Amino acid sequence: MSEQPDRRDRPRFYLTTSIAYANNKPGLHTLYEVIGADVMARWHRMLGHDTRFLTGTDEHSINIAQSAVDEGRPTRAFVDEKVGFFEVAEAALGISPDRFIRTTDPDHIRAAQEMVRRAHANGDIYPGTYEGWYCPNEGFRNATDVVETARGTICPNHPDVPLQWLSERNWFFRLSAYQERLERHFAEHPEFVQPDYRRNEMLGFIRGGLEDFSISRERTPGDWGIPFPVRDDGSSSQRDDGTWDPAAGKIYVWFDALINYITGAGFPDDPVSFGRYWPVDLHVIGKDIARFHTIFWPAMLWSAGLEAPRQVWVHGWLLAAGGERMSKSRGNFLDPNDFVAAFGQDGARYVALREVPFDRDAEVSWDSFVRRYNADLANDFGNLVNRTVAMTNRYLAGDRPAPTAGGSLAAAWAEALPAYETAVGRCLLHDALAALWDFVGAANRLVDAEKPWELAKLVKAGDDEAAGRLRGVLGDLLEACRLLGLAGAPFLPATAPRLLEQLGHDYPYADDGNGGPPIRDLLTWGGGSGTIGRVGTPEPLFPRLETETEAS
Repeated sequence: MSEQPDRRDRPRFYLTTSIAYANNKPGLHTLYEVIGADVMARWHRMLGHDTRFLTGTDEHSINIAQSAVDEGRPTRAFVDEKVGFFEVAEAALGISPDRFIRTTDPDHIRAAQEMVRRAHANGDIYPGTYEGWYCPNEGFRNATDVVETARGTICPNHPDVPLQWLSERNWFFRLSAYQERLERHFAEHPEFVQPDYRRNEMLGFIRGGLEDFSISRERTPGDWGIPFPVRDDGSSSQRDDGTWDPAAGKIYVWFDALINYITGAGFPDDPVSFGRYWPVDLHVIGKDIARFHTIFWPAMLWSAGLEAPRQVWVHGWLLAAGGERMSKSRGNFLDPNDFVAAFGQDGARYVALREVPFDRDAEVSWDSFVRRYNADLANDFGNLVNRTVAMTNRYLAGDRPAPTAGGSLAAAWAEALPAYETAVGRCLLHDALAALWDFVGAANRLVDAEKPWELAKLVKAGDDEAAGRLRGVLGDLLEACRLLGLAGAPFLPATAPRLLEQLGHDYPYADDGNGGPPIRDLLTWGGGSGTIGRVGTPEPLFPRLETETEAS
């Protein structure tokens, strides 16, 4: 791998996912956004950017603490086990964060308490009493944010979690004080929330009037959570012996959880790192938590004298049959470990991001994923690579010819590459893959039109013109496969090195996409023809899944 410039001399890119509740094993629907964010992180690393990718777990919710109490286990032991499930599943999917953050990490606890202190110093929090419906996963809910059903009042985001009617002493954040600034920010930065229709939803909520929200809990099961650092009289709740006054309560889970993004950038312990990476370039989140990230979070940051995120991308949900939301409690989720066992690491990544648009909901099934895998990976792409390498070995004794300069595939690549780059830059990962697979289709059509096996027969009969055409066709096909392997590497990171090896090329990047030259230098048509080489042995990249029934 070639040397890259010092980090400080490269453009930086900081992106995050939301952090998942460490209350159970993850489903594919939970990790879908993490796969997408990992693709974007890898792409920016391969561009040569100083990339920082953060994901992790949210561990201070009331229902986590209550579940641990119900099981008779220490809460820390409970969450450690659940976090382990996430780490195993993400490793199986080839997720490569620069940090896997946990809200129980000591630097995060310091960051959350510092944010409370800053809000207090700015006059943005005040004590009061709150009475209303309480969702253990989200906290107190406004009357407009609950739904009356035949089985009672529910939180629409967590319909299977029983609501509690509570009255308690809380600290409140003056969200209402930031209404005008939020409206102005949305107007001046239309790219702040994307896609546009999600931005319009959030703007409508702001214009409906903002209410202050609770940022503390008076009591928690097992005394679980980050100690609230301020007493009602404004004094520190930390006692002389270093312990915290339990009467001050705990920081509300959502206030705590959002702060992970600045913890991961270095706040407050490492001001140099924080100055380098904040504000974040991209938050990738699900639609159910858009309000917290696009309204509450900017106000919290401004209160602390910090900048708002540059962009929040709001994706939709993976829906089960009939359009029902996937969840562990409903039993209609897909286990990511089973998914990888069936499709392989890269197959799982591909079908999730190709079958599910990154900007809206999509109804999926096991069979739909299998069909996508077989059609796109086993048939179209895998077969293209396999027969290209096999024909080069058979007809050219393994010699790798240079591509032609003005052929149909060169023209097709000139269209595919900008479409791909634009789509990745706009977080439309399904469109990025569609652009690459349009090019796969063009390459397969060239095989069908030129019929290298017939050209080889003519060559055997002494036809010199056919010999030139054969070398040109196979050179173009080999170049197409090289470009697909490199451009597709953020989506198919384990496949890319194997593919380049079959083509007789070195793969210059590390497992996470770092190192190597800027990827754009390698994505020009003919960019791999500067060295004489030989192809390797053809090996199937994506073995076909025999039937949908057998795979499921």
